[in-house]
Amino acid sequence: MAFNSAEINEFSDIWVFCEQREGKLMNTDFELISEGRKLADERGSKLVGILLGGENIESAAKELGGYGADKVIVAADPALEVYTTDAYTKVICDIVMDKKPEVLLIGASNIGRDLGPRVAARLHTGLTADCTHLDIDMDKYVQFLRESSTIDVDSVKFKMEDTNLKMTRPAFGGHLMATIICPRFRPCMSTVRPGVMKKAAFDQARADACEIERAAVALSEADLKTKVLEVVKETRKLVDLIGADIVVSVGRGISKDPEKGIKLAEELAEALGGGVVGASRAVTDAGWLTSDHQVGQTGKTVHPRIYVALGISGAIQHKAGMQDSELIIAVDVNETAPIFEAADYGIVGDLFEVVPLMIDAVKKAREAK
Repeated sequence: MAFNSAEINEFSDIWVFCEQREGKLMNTDFELISEGRKLADERGSKLVGILLGGENIESAAKELGGYGADKVIVAADPALEVYTTDAYTKVICDIVMDKKPEVLLIGASNIGRDLGPRVAARLHTGLTADCTHLDIDMDKYVQFLRESSTIDVDSVKFKMEDTNLKMTRPAFGGHLMATIICPRFRPCMSTVRPGVMKKAAFDQARADACEIERAAVALSEADLKTKVLEVVKETRKLVDLIGADIVVSVGRGISKDPEKGIKLAEELAEALGGGVVGASRAVTDAGWLTSDHQVGQTGKTVHPRIYVALGISGAIQHKAGMQDSELIIAVDVNETAPIFEAADYGIVGDLFEVVPLMIDAVKKAREAK
């Protein structure tokens, strides 16, 4: 039967594209599988991972089951060992056209942002990029709006029987959030920002029960417009905000002496136990720190054990990227700054005066131990 993305009743199951590099699964895979499990439970369907790689990639597939996958479809071929747009698009589209999943989620990594649009165009379906929230169940979506938006939910009449995937993403530079649905075509596709979905605990019993299905790979020379001759890794070390246990972020409050403000943040992060330095968008826009330090809706979403905000007023775009941190400490000269609403501990004062005292106090506490 010919593939027709408009025949939406023929599609079922939630799928997650699982990215690997050098045979190693990415942390985003586990986040998306964990989130996909919730969506599959809401929909009453199976959760399926799709994993492409070289001949030895099948050994990594069972681990995906431990985070919630019912089945993993493995496409193994030497041409898939290193990512290329042509090969991955062809193989994924072939499998999707055969199996017809209702939803296809892809991590918004460099690879995912390249792959997603190409797959969506070839399948003649829609793609919502850089999502930060996903829902199928309308009751859960309405509750999300109640907690995370300024909409007067009680005054809006919702179509409660809507079972489309509701994909929420920041728009207009993060100044508002847009929820998008794809009612006419399948699969519903979205790329999901790394770090925004919480990884579930690993379950060995689920891993053991996960079904592995090997897919046939049909790739010819004509399918491959490019060939990878060499992989050269970037020499500049990017800051790992998403995986950090401690994050100390700086905002516009360092403007009178950006270099000193950043140095204080680095010293505090080190004193707290080897943390990393983050930043608000104002700091990266000003060029004081590079964009890989940015926390917020248009940056990275973090869930550290300790988050310290220095001179950050706490606009909703920034809070959306750090409000789920276990412990939040804020320092700002403005006692009415919104950041204090999210903070567990707030200090009103000039960060240039407060932070040195914090560093000394942390060092003394460590020495006392």
